[in-house]
Amino acid sequence: MAFDPSPVREQFPILSQKVNGRPLVYLDNAATTQKPLSVLDTSRRYYEELNANIHRGAHHLARAATEAHEAARETIARHLNAADPAEVIFTAGTTDSINLVASILTISGRIATGDEILISALEHHSNIVPWQMLCERTGAMLKVIPCHDDGTLDQEAFKTLLTDRTKVTAFNWISNAFGTVNPVREMIDAAKAASSLVVIDAAQAAPHLAIDVQALGADFLALSGHKVYAPTGVGILWGKREVLDSLPPWRGGGEMIKEVTFAKTTYNDLPFKYEAGTPNIEGAIALAAAFDFMNGIGLETIHEHENRLIRKAAEGLASIQGVRLYGPDDRAGALSFGIEGVHHYDLGTLIDQMGVAVRTGHHCCQPLMARFGVTGTTRASFAVYNTDDEVETLVSSVDRALSMLR
Repeated sequence: MAFDPSPVREQFPILSQKVNGRPLVYLDNAATTQKPLSVLDTSRRYYEELNANIHRGAHHLARAATEAHEAARETIARHLNAADPAEVIFTAGTTDSINLVASILTISGRIATGDEILISALEHHSNIVPWQMLCERTGAMLKVIPCHDDGTLDQEAFKTLLTDRTKVTAFNWISNAFGTVNPVREMIDAAKAASSLVVIDAAQAAPHLAIDVQALGADFLALSGHKVYAPTGVGILWGKREVLDSLPPWRGGGEMIKEVTFAKTTYNDLPFKYEAGTPNIEGAIALAAAFDFMNGIGLETIHEHENRLIRKAAEGLASIQGVRLYGPDDRAGALSFGIEGVHHYDLGTLIDQMGVAVRTGHHCCQPLMARFGVTGTTRASFAVYNTDDEVETLVSSVDRALSMLR
């Protein structure tokens, strides 16, 4: 029996509004998801009942806020099956997490001239630019795993590119542009066999799949709260404790220290070594509430529902003359398409007038767009609250927009 998202939709007040006189069809979830009442209430309750700075206060509110913040870390560690909650570092999101890793590797001295950083052709700019910056500062070389015409990575080329000079291998689990699901476990095993550190961008995987960091075997994994029904400005860097312990801190300031004198500073233990300054306390607590919301529905249920919708959308759009779908048939989360002779921005603007919210542009994947000879695509992306009716509205709106543009 198919999952009924109607009770779930009732938990998302924003979805009940109208756009240009039509019911909102929100299909921009790969950019950011909407927030359920349980997350909104958690954020409000924090500011109404707990608001205080954490870890350093002796008064009641400070203790209560600290307990809630650290309980959130434990909840997230369980969700990721981390071996130790101290492996969960709160950040501002995936971009911040990857920059943290690239920066501490730069200053650690582990990367030198002639070393290689291996990324993939499917990467978001946030998993390209930090590594380019690392290469500029260390003399390392950036290498790229190419992709096939169906949007999947060339695994044979990947294995060839792995050498004893490969110090870091960084790639996404699911492509934000094409919805390609990479064989992460096999790729991690191959990279580890080459003695490379492995960094996984799980920003798009976290909303759709269960994550077991111990089973994966990567060294680092990054995700963003706003992709998983939590607020913006909060995310996670998970890292193996032995790897994080061996690396230097990044930002200096409060909380990341044990003792400061003008002569020398001794640094704090994990996770605080990488959490300088006052964190996004409310965001961390709300992120844990978002994972509770997802687990209350069931990650397998969410995955099956979204996969059914994306297959239906792909079939409907493919039936429209001139539509080209990008990515493999077994895509997840995001469905990118283009239409011959129609600019993606024009299409997105027209269907917005019909109440349908999609993303247009290069999706922060300009090298990938160049590989396929386009400036951008139109992307519909799905969440647990989307419905069959919304998929049908998407398809009919695209068809109607094309009749207006041709």
